[in-house]
Amino acid sequence: MLDQNQTPLLDTLKACAKSPHAPFYTPGHKRGVGISQKIADVFGQTIFRHDLPELTELDNLFAPAGVIQQAQELAAAAFGATQTWFLVNGSTCGIEAAILATCGTGDKIILPRNVHSSVIAGLILSGAIPIFIHPEYDPILDIAHSITPHAVAAALQQHPDAKAVIMVYPTYYGVCGDVRAIAQITHQYNIPLLVDEAHGAHFAFHPQLPTPALQAGADLSVQSIHKTLGAMTQASMLHIQGERIDCDRLNKALQLVQSTSPSYLLLASLDAARQQMALSGKELISRTLQLAEEARTRITQIPGLSILQIPPCLKKGEIGFSCPPLQGGLGGSPGLIALDQTRLTVNVSGLDITGFTAEEILDQQLGVTAEFASLQHLTFIISLGNTQEDIKQLVQAFTKLTQMTSSVTKKREYKHTVLWDDIFNMGHFVRISPREAFFAATEALPIQETTGRICAEIVCPYPPGIPVLMPGEIITQPALEYLRQIQAMGGFISGCADASLDIITVVKGNF
Repeated sequence: MLDQNQTPLLDTLKACAKSPHAPFYTPGHKRGVGISQKIADVFGQTIFRHDLPELTELDNLFAPAGVIQQAQELAAAAFGATQTWFLVNGSTCGIEAAILATCGTGDKIILPRNVHSSVIAGLILSGAIPIFIHPEYDPILDIAHSITPHAVAAALQQHPDAKAVIMVYPTYYGVCGDVRAIAQITHQYNIPLLVDEAHGAHFAFHPQLPTPALQAGADLSVQSIHKTLGAMTQASMLHIQGERIDCDRLNKALQLVQSTSPSYLLLASLDAARQQMALSGKELISRTLQLAEEARTRITQIPGLSILQIPPCLKKGEIGFSCPPLQGGLGGSPGLIALDQTRLTVNVSGLDITGFTAEEILDQQLGVTAEFASLQHLTFIISLGNTQEDIKQLVQAFTKLTQMTSSVTKKREYKHTVLWDDIFNMGHFVRISPREAFFAATEALPIQETTGRICAEIVCPYPPGIPVLMPGEIITQPALEYLRQIQAMGGFISGCADASLDIITVVKGNF
């Protein structure tokens, strides 16, 4: 039985930092002696004394046989995995490695269209061919949710030669699909289910949270430990179970996408975050759930606002937008079987403003910063680092926001023009593989001349980092209108060469 009280990597890093010796190795600041005084004034020197390279005592991330191996074994036990890898390039590198480990050039992979841009990068690196499934969609709220078991079964029946299935669990809004059913369907074809569980690292530590992906039958899960737990930004983990993932190929893939100079500050933070959750996770998450419930209850009572939640009138597992009267929602849908109660999504369209406007007011005038905004919503992550005072400030800010928006005469700012779903139901399809498009000869054209051409870059509003256009896809007019709409309402576009969207890079010639 492993002792979860231990932090082997963190303890060894601390010992090495205290060891008296003359350092003739990287990094150049030599345990903080050579840092700028300006940065020392901000961060202090202690953290730099621990910014060490792969010394013998600290093990090797790509061939662990000492303290990293011990720390990863402890993490595997805590998170319910057979084997765990620490990631210092974020969940992005874990997703890329998962695709590289299961797919090669020309191999098919089944995945939802609302994947993170890291999945598109994995397609480009591997040469895999995406078989997209449209996620379930709420046209009233303009929110894409999870793929359904039925959709996965239909895709596999049509493409039985696919090498893997990927799903997002949970979505940015905290909505969870039916991993268990999708895993069972996927395994009938003897291929792995890969799960982007970046926002679900906390699921393993409380019974009131959705079931962790591995526990529900997934073969591989990638989690951003920094997003909802106590690790440093960019620190993530990749977990596997079963025999469907080739560990040797996965190791080689991780060596391709991770830094050869991994930060031990990040690695040690993973070790410490695991220990914290293994010992006190249930208590910490219980407190977090209490704070989230308080915020949900109080904000729901504010006129003009509604909260994505499980309404009391629906049975357990059913989901909708709850604010009397009930708005939208797909209660009991196979794409919505659970909701992360620590994720707070507030619909502000009842105030006749967009989420982008609300975000700007809250941030710049009321001292509250959301995780991200969309046309109708603001989403907030409530985690173990939040306090009672944070919740009080959040509720007060929304109260003031409603007063500010009702005290002025204005024309209605919020309206639907192009819905997210419109983009993918009007001639949206992949003409060539993302890899082929990425490496093809390209040209930059004015946006008005790109309809019908093959996109050669990733174009997505961020966050949440879901591409509207990706390399290899035909550019459609609804997609361009949607991007312009996001821009006009205060969102911003990333991933492309021209963030103003005056110009889009396309593949030369016709295919």
